[in-house]
Amino acid sequence: MKEANESTFDDVVLRAEGDVLVDFSATWCGPCKILEPVLDVIAKERALPIVKVDIDASPALVTRYGVRGAPTLILFRGGQPIQKQIGATSKQRLIEWLTSAPRALAPAV
Repeated sequence: MKEANESTFDDVVLRAEGDVLVDFSATWCGPCKILEPVLDVIAKERALPIVKVDIDASPALVTRYGVRGAPTLILFRGGQPIQKQIGATSKQRLIEWLTSAPRALAPAV
């Protein structure tokens, strides 16, 4: 799992090709620690890049993406957030959530 902060986020996430799952978490967060091994398995099984952002070290990103709690997962496609999940969840529910992601971005208004 890669890590990103305010200075690397744009390169690591927004300029990436394909989907990128961002895990906004904290070292003190119990549910984040529970979710981490689930994310590791999903990253390997689905060949999905997962990027971890420490919410305490990157408050501007927390504000920018409306993160209100940890863990918060945001799925990015083409540099745009397309789906958000708040809180720890099971592997099966996380796979269902990822599978339900929109296939195409809505046109810009």
